[in-house]
Amino acid sequence: MDNDSSIAQIAAILREEADRLGPGARLPSSREIMRRHNVSPVTVSRAIGQLAAEGRVVTKPGSGAFVAHRVSRAKDAADVSWQTVALGDRVVDDGPVAALLGAASDGVVPLTGGYLRPGLRPDKQLAAAAARAVRRADAWAMPPLTGLVELRRWFATQVGGDVTAADALIVSGGQAALTHAFRALAAPGTPVLVETPTYAGALAAAKAAGLRATAVPMDRDGVRPELLAEAFAVTGARVFFCQPTLHNPTGATLPVERREQVLQVARAAGAFVVEDDFARYLTEQAPPSLASLDQYGTVVHVGSLTKILSPSMRVAAVIARGPAAHRLRAGQLVESFFVARPLQETALEFVGSPAWRRHLTAVHGEIRTRRDALAAALAARVPAAEVHLVPIGGMHLWVRLPAEIDENALVEAARRNGVLVSPGRMYYPSEPPGPRLRVTHMAAAHLTELAEGVRRLAQAMADIRTTS
Repeated sequence: MDNDSSIAQIAAILREEADRLGPGARLPSSREIMRRHNVSPVTVSRAIGQLAAEGRVVTKPGSGAFVAHRVSRAKDAADVSWQTVALGDRVVDDGPVAALLGAASDGVVPLTGGYLRPGLRPDKQLAAAAARAVRRADAWAMPPLTGLVELRRWFATQVGGDVTAADALIVSGGQAALTHAFRALAAPGTPVLVETPTYAGALAAAKAAGLRATAVPMDRDGVRPELLAEAFAVTGARVFFCQPTLHNPTGATLPVERREQVLQVARAAGAFVVEDDFARYLTEQAPPSLASLDQYGTVVHVGSLTKILSPSMRVAAVIARGPAAHRLRAGQLVESFFVARPLQETALEFVGSPAWRRHLTAVHGEIRTRRDALAAALAARVPAAEVHLVPIGGMHLWVRLPAEIDENALVEAARRNGVLVSPGRMYYPSEPPGPRLRVTHMAAAHLTELAEGVRRLAQAMADIRTTS
């Protein structure tokens, strides 16, 4: 039960454990605490969070919670425990997002992550673009509130169809775009339809906006339109979030015919489609965007430069029309004013230079090589793990594990064995159909390290099968 008393009880137990273990020691895993005390993941998370707020433990995404080296505090130090009551029970769960953004320790092979690794980023070219950008007239002046006209025009051209610069709003990255969209399009307490599985960051953003994520099943071609229509009818939802190109985590890409069907279903339901087009530049074969096929203002499109360039290139565009566009712009204005002009100018300099096309060509070649190497290594070393599909690009493979495998145990065993993978559970808004993993090929330093990561994963699976 996730009530205050059970949280306080687990927190008290963990305080004693921390005192017994001493500074630097690792607390038992969340799974072990759940098993010992028969409590839920939420209870464990909140109890550990309470100890972290007290300065007793330090949490490290992907590694666990460790006893902090505490500094003696004055006897009259402020007691902030009253905040627990004042804040109430509205919790922002940053756990999945923090885990995805965490860096691997030395000697650990990262088969997780969502950005280009340092050797693949165009860092020198971006630095050159930034140097040119800040020499522009008015580079440090306030930009137009909706973004630089030239940059909005570039994003509009990328989306296609009859989209224009007037339909675009420049925002601070794709995650911020999703947050703006959820808050603008749906009222707290209402449902939002999502593909299942789906991007963990979208689930976290929807929850933070007070929305109830409701799952719509997929197959290898993406969301199933007939089940989407049924979900709209049953829930009364007015927003559907999807990633129709290189869906995260499955890698599915929605065929053009099915894209048309999704738009027809949403149109009939009087609902918005939030199209997260995060991976358009991670393939040479991207189909037309949903927004380019939309004539009724149904689609709110999100396009970003972050995945293809750098995690610090927090520049994205939201494409919308009608009252929804006005609300999105008003929301950004009151929350953050605008995206810093030097960053917008740098993005515009880079995508307008020859370096942009050269970079795309290099990344596409690297993706093909790494994707095929990862698929071959999994087939050779972990044959019991079934790859859902080999995608047309992207960074990940979605893997179905044998039903008897404990997903959490495997992820933990892999971590102990020196390889990080993403547990499938975090990508589901409700109960998962079975154990899954998302395995990333773009984070490893090179193909040799990628192969070593799969070898360590195979050993971890063999270890838990031996002990179970």
